[in-house]
Amino acid sequence: MTRGWRRTSAVPAVLVAVLLAFQPGCVERDRDGAAERGLLQAVLDRQAEAVLTGDREAYLATVDPRADGYRDAQRTVFGNLARLPIDHWSYRVTATGEDAFPLPADGGTGPRRIAVRAELRYRIEGYDPAPVRDVEYLTLTEREGRWYVSSDGDGDGDGDGDGDRDGASDGRRGTRQLWEQGEMTVVRGERSLVLGVGRPEFDLRALADDADRAVPGAGEAWPRPWPRRVLVQAPATLERMAGLLGGPPSSYRGIAAVTTGEAGGRSAAPAERIVVNPEAYWLLGEEGRRIVMTHEVTHVATREHTTESTPLWLSEGFADWAAYREVDRSPARIAPLLTDAVRDGEVPRRLPTDEEFAFAGDADRLARSYESGWLLCRMVAQRWGEEKLVELYLAAGESGGDMDPVVREVLGTGMDGLTESWREYVRRELGGR
Repeated sequence: MTRGWRRTSAVPAVLVAVLLAFQPGCVERDRDGAAERGLLQAVLDRQAEAVLTGDREAYLATVDPRADGYRDAQRTVFGNLARLPIDHWSYRVTATGEDAFPLPADGGTGPRRIAVRAELRYRIEGYDPAPVRDVEYLTLTEREGRWYVSSDGDGDGDGDGDGDRDGASDGRRGTRQLWEQGEMTVVRGERSLVLGVGRPEFDLRALADDADRAVPGAGEAWPRPWPRRVLVQAPATLERMAGLLGGPPSSYRGIAAVTTGEAGGRSAAPAERIVVNPEAYWLLGEEGRRIVMTHEVTHVATREHTTESTPLWLSEGFADWAAYREVDRSPARIAPLLTDAVRDGEVPRRLPTDEEFAFAGDADRLARSYESGWLLCRMVAQRWGEEKLVELYLAAGESGGDMDPVVREVLGTGMDGLTESWREYVRRELGGR
């Protein structure tokens, strides 16, 4: 709302702005700013070219020769990137100076520095159908008329410029990359690429085997076209896992693995990354790891058709249904917490909301939400058929968030009817002693 606005007062303001823009001093400053921005972009362009050509010396030539800690970290980063099949790597400067982020004060005694926010686009051949986007917060320093990258930590709030960026993002930077977290080992499976830091190669080979076995299972549940290849990341600690995912470590404690990425209705959407929790995944037995990995791989398979309109009871329920589809266990064993609730006379009255799937929420409620979604998808597959379950998933992604007409079209009943059928199914499957 604007108060006291008068038409006559707006016109002079516009004219003043136009006239000032054409003053010689402003033109010169604009030219200087554009020229400087071009110099900064050129540094990042040279670094990108060095990544693509595998030229270590050219890469390090863009790094501040006096930032010893950061330079050492970048040697490791380059070595990690050289192990990956990267076929696209580029930067685009999107903001500089205060528009990018505030730099820590240096007392005005050091060389000239400037903050740069840049969009990084990269593609790992065979795993990303389109370049993945990230945001880099970089500090560039001028030395003897040349600009160098001297830090990628100032925009994260740690300000030490040494490349060591533990913990979760504060939201000012995009996803932290595994190749920035220490020396990385790369293991190639038949259908997987596993990247690990701080894990023995034996563990990473086992992880590749888990992923290779999970791909066919996910493909049977989701017979639609998808690449049938997955990229798995194995960080060294829970804190490093949280850094990759951009949340606090407490959100992922007890979660064996998470799939992240840009989901949603575009054939060129970047593929997800499966990130395993080093404190939980390796505690599972062989069957437990297979179930977890099949669940996560199913998310990769369905990624193109998963949108903000897809309710989590369906996307998570479908992934669990795929994971348990060939497991010889009773429903009560697969859904123990919901079973306890039903046998105490507490049959859920509704399907879980998206908020009830939050990692940071109540752990028991989270588990019951997953169990509820699994039983809903299991019921649909048994009563209407697996093809109808897939059809429901496809339609949900285009529903705009209103599932009632989608359910009516696909299953011949509304959400109220589906919910009531599910409640009866839960009571029948879990209610026995």
